[in-house]
Amino acid sequence: MASATLKKNYRCSQSLQQFYSGGPFVVSSDGSFIACSCGESIKIVDSSNASTKFTIEAESSTITALALSPNDKLLFSAGHSRQIKVWDLDTFKCLRSWKGHDGPVMGMACHGSGGLLATSGADRKVLVWDVDGGFCTHYFKGHKGVVTSIMFHPDVNKSLLFSGSDDTTVRVWDLLAKKCVAVLEKHFSAVSSMAVSEDGWTLLTAGRDKVVNLWDLHDYRCKSTIPTYEVLEAVCVVYSGSRFASSLGAFLQQSGKKKSRSTGIYFITAGERGIVRIWTSEGAVFLYEQKSSDVTISSAEDEDSTRGFISAVMLPLDQGLLCVTADQQFLFYSPAEHLEEKWSLKLTKRLVGFNDEIVDMKFLDEEEQYLAVATNLEQVRVYDLSSMSCSYVLAGHTDTILCLDTSISSNGRRLILTGSKDNSVRLWESERRCCIGLGIGHMGAVGAVAFSKKCRDFFVSGSSDRTIKVWNFHGLSDDIEEPISLKAKAVVAAHDKDINSLAVAPNDSLVCSGSQDRTACIWRLPELVLVVKFTGHKRGIWCVEFSPVDQCVITASGDKTVKIWAIADGSCLKTFEGHTSSVLRASFLTRGTQFVSCGADGLVKLWTIKTNECIATYDQHEDKVWALAVGKKTEMLATGGSDAVINLWHDSTAAEKEEAFRKEEEGVLRGQELENALLDAEYTKAIQIALELRRPHKLFELFSELCRKREAGYHIDKALHALGKGEFLLLFEYIREWNTKPKLCHVAQSVLFRAFNILPPTEIIEIKSISELLEGLIPYSQRHFSRIDRLIRSTFLLDYTLLRMSVIEPATQDDLKTKSLLHSEKNEEDALLTDNAEEDQKQVSEEQKPKASGKKRKSHKSGDHSRSHKKVKDSSTHANTAAVPSQA
Repeated sequence: MASATLKKNYRCSQSLQQFYSGGPFVVSSDGSFIACSCGESIKIVDSSNASTKFTIEAESSTITALALSPNDKLLFSAGHSRQIKVWDLDTFKCLRSWKGHDGPVMGMACHGSGGLLATSGADRKVLVWDVDGGFCTHYFKGHKGVVTSIMFHPDVNKSLLFSGSDDTTVRVWDLLAKKCVAVLEKHFSAVSSMAVSEDGWTLLTAGRDKVVNLWDLHDYRCKSTIPTYEVLEAVCVVYSGSRFASSLGAFLQQSGKKKSRSTGIYFITAGERGIVRIWTSEGAVFLYEQKSSDVTISSAEDEDSTRGFISAVMLPLDQGLLCVTADQQFLFYSPAEHLEEKWSLKLTKRLVGFNDEIVDMKFLDEEEQYLAVATNLEQVRVYDLSSMSCSYVLAGHTDTILCLDTSISSNGRRLILTGSKDNSVRLWESERRCCIGLGIGHMGAVGAVAFSKKCRDFFVSGSSDRTIKVWNFHGLSDDIEEPISLKAKAVVAAHDKDINSLAVAPNDSLVCSGSQDRTACIWRLPELVLVVKFTGHKRGIWCVEFSPVDQCVITASGDKTVKIWAIADGSCLKTFEGHTSSVLRASFLTRGTQFVSCGADGLVKLWTIKTNECIATYDQHEDKVWALAVGKKTEMLATGGSDAVINLWHDSTAAEKEEAFRKEEEGVLRGQELENALLDAEYTKAIQIALELRRPHKLFELFSELCRKREAGYHIDKALHALGKGEFLLLFEYIREWNTKPKLCHVAQSVLFRAFNILPPTEIIEIKSISELLEGLIPYSQRHFSRIDRLIRSTFLLDYTLLRMSVIEPATQDDLKTKSLLHSEKNEEDALLTDNAEEDQKQVSEEQKPKASGKKRKSHKSGDHSRSHKKVKDSSTHANTAAVPSQA
């Protein structure tokens, strides 16, 4: 057998995060995304795969209301802070915000034209705002309770606004007359939802008094009251022409229930029972009732349960029905296609907004397509990893599920095994999504379960009652409708404390158990006879697993270490340290040559056993990582923990190696293009390639060569004109580095000068991080200019020296002319100095004061200084002209 290639790195490819914590949500006009409140933030979620497109940190308090503009360009939000904010969904920036209510904003709706926003609040007010200006256009008072629901008339030509309140009334407001035109009083409890019929002349209102009222908008009288016998949270109108209406009409026609005349208005209700019902206004009877769903409250013992629907909306573009549950699930329904026997709804997709703490997870099959997840619920959620949606839920336990395992039986059935706080184990069949076996006998919570690996006809369970049980499920028929009671064929009191983990050997001959008593034990199956005991950990053991190839076991402990033990003598072969907190899971990879671990520090680590080396550490979780699953086909990883996040990891070793090789090959080819461009004197192309390859040394050489050319400015400008903003940013970074070195600063300053001449200030400001770059350029530039200034002043001495040395040079005709010119100038200066001296003498004789004499000498010296300076200045020209013949 060829040796397995060691894995170098994993890459997090997908992530399922919390995106909904209950409260308001709004669906886009095309159904492509959902804006959901998640605590103090807003999540923009892709409705196809539950991925979070963007997170808007909107409030310092809980979000209470959301609305979208008709074109999906603007998002409106409000919270307990009473601040109403308008967000641009292209840039995800807040355009404007204002306050208007005296309490939290509880409802929000945008007019069909997009120009008006209506808000309702706990202060019993209804306000209408101009979206562009942010000023209030309508101020309505009249409700005597919290106004929880608000809605514009769908027809933009009808200037009506509806508001529903906890005071059991619905008020109709005329936006043109700016007054209340009707108060609809038929409910006996809070109004929770409203809808308008397709023709626009019937208003449907649902309340927590378990009825739906239909109102005629011509005279605002109640046309009918339909009892639903459940607390309602949502009512939706089914429009004609939709798939719901057409399929339901076809079924009623086929079954003979549909009459020739119109059957009135179809509408859907959803509420506390967690079922969907479809009604018709004719006869006030329901046409369809969902028998049960995953959120159905079935008995009195569930009265305090948080199940049931809290909202429902018809999706745009005839995409079906969306129902939202109290436990943060988004259920997408559409009509079933085959209606020979009965009309029914099909659950097409389920997005879970919040998973709570993830306790355990396993891949369901070798194809790594489905993932079974146990959270702090009495259900198992099975996810389709292609869409990251929850395919189905297995419900049956009466308390939280603590552990699970998966296997494929000898006859090809996919099985799921779960252990729960209700002291029982359950065996599930994935295809039929039902429980086929129930094991009762433990006296404490079942914290560990494991399937057999070879025979696949038994499993083991460990409990907080410190016992291990072996259960046999061989011979279960395929057509079981009710779960069969399983019998334990072996029991042993294994440890002194809770059992946290179990693992069965690949040949089904041994089982290993890890406990809080800091020991791990090997037991011989099926009698559960103790073979060896591993002692050495200083804290409880959280995970055990057999090596797939060697006679050894890996254990992960609360003492921050992972150990590998020899089964033969119970000795510790290796100890791995690196985690900063308890190690909660460890699993072998790459045919037992590597393993992956995760812990309470939120880290996932990849180790090579031979070298005792941690070759990679991943920090994608914000809390304890309780769950780790390893796929059998590609050894992809799935991790989950207390942060309610599921991360999927793929082996990227081969991809990164191939990518590195491709980049190297591409670099060689581009390097050759660079050399060819230099040979052809194509400096613009060469500079662009040097920037692309990130070769600052080569780039400096190019600019140095350009600076030495006769038309340096033209060539540099031509090269810089072809650069984009990103390339300018990179160039400025290189210039900043060159500018710090005196030997390179001349080229840097030259290029910087040309760049600032080309780019207008407005574009320079738009360059990312330009302020930091300028902060690095300015101090060194000032230093360079100060040094140049000192050098220029030092050249005056050189000018003077050259002037005085010119007298010994052989005189030419030009020199004589120059000398005569200089001599005449000198005579004029001497005459001027003589006149000045005579005037000074007169002043001395008149004043006859020593002090005045001192002043006169000082003035005389200054005159000499100015004269000598002028001589030096004039002689510089003479020196330059005299230098030519001397060189000749």
